[in-house]
Amino acid sequence: MAVPRKTRIKSAVPAIPIEGENLEAKRVRLLASLVLLGGVGLVIALPFALRAGAEFFLPVTAAMVVAIALVPMLEWFERRGVGPRLAAVLCVIIFLFAAAFAIASIVMPAIDWVAMVPERIDRVRVTLAPLLDLYKNLEQFVDKTVSQISMSGANAGREVRIATPNSMLGIITASAPHAAIQLFFALLVIYFFLSGWTSMRRRTIKSRGSFEGALTTARVIQEVVEATSTYIGTITLINVTLGALTALILWMLGMPSPLMWGGIVAVLNYIPYLGPVVAALLLFVGGLMSFPDAWSALLPPAIFLAMHTVEANALTPMIVGKKIEVNPLLILVSLSFWAWVWGTVGALLAVPLLIIFKTIFAAAGTPDIAGFLFEDGNLTHVGEEDEKPA
Repeated sequence: MAVPRKTRIKSAVPAIPIEGENLEAKRVRLLASLVLLGGVGLVIALPFALRAGAEFFLPVTAAMVVAIALVPMLEWFERRGVGPRLAAVLCVIIFLFAAAFAIASIVMPAIDWVAMVPERIDRVRVTLAPLLDLYKNLEQFVDKTVSQISMSGANAGREVRIATPNSMLGIITASAPHAAIQLFFALLVIYFFLSGWTSMRRRTIKSRGSFEGALTTARVIQEVVEATSTYIGTITLINVTLGALTALILWMLGMPSPLMWGGIVAVLNYIPYLGPVVAALLLFVGGLMSFPDAWSALLPPAIFLAMHTVEANALTPMIVGKKIEVNPLLILVSLSFWAWVWGTVGALLAVPLLIIFKTIFAAAGTPDIAGFLFEDGNLTHVGEEDEKPA
């Protein structure tokens, strides 16, 4: 017996959702909306809180980044039978010696260079004379070409005064106690973090309620440590090599304090994009104070920029790019943000912090605001590791 047409149409109509399911979906949507509003407020308020509390947050954050980078060294000592506390002390001592060597090789000669600025002004003026003449000839050519533009007041007398930086040592002496306290606090954070790392990681993993949660937690911790330590260790090796080559070439050119310039190049190369530019400008100023003509003064920054071009476009992508892939736009945004919050130290921490956050979000799930606003979804989606088996 054939089924009536009306009956077939009714059977094709989907079942009406139960009222309880609609209420549950609305409740989840409401909670997600509250979380989204709270997250927006936190994102807006957090930068100002970090900037206002820089005296506390900056040393703690820097110490945590350094401690995470030192975890592989700590584990290396522990695998050879060294206790956690003694291994943490050894890691802190090694880091302290490296930092002290870098500061001594850069800061002390830099004080002498700054003190020589008033004495070298005449030499700099004489050295820049050919470049100034070239600029003057170019300006005259432009004036003749664009004759309708009046430049009568362009050559008005300008008085440039360069203050003698006699207070440089005084500024360092005055800020030394505060810096020493922050350094001591940061070293304590590094020590206690490293000394309790093994037990803290074990407790964190065991505290998960399920085996899957414990496995995910262990994976996230391991990935954060590996990504951070790999980036910092590799970049440090590259920057030290670049600084050593720069110091060697400057020594061969006869430029004073080549070790200081190599240290400046190595430190500034941690800052993407802006650091090498600042290093080249400082090398040019140092060349003006050291060499008799402008073309010789241009030689140190030109050599450094050539080496940096090879390092940034060939060496670093070949070594770091295979292990850690970061969007250049994210690097630029992170650099701008942390430099605005904490200045130069924030710029140095920008990329390591970006790698830490990226690794955590990639494993635990990233915010999915677009899916929440334009689709029926929640605020997060699964991490990259969870997406691969799917």
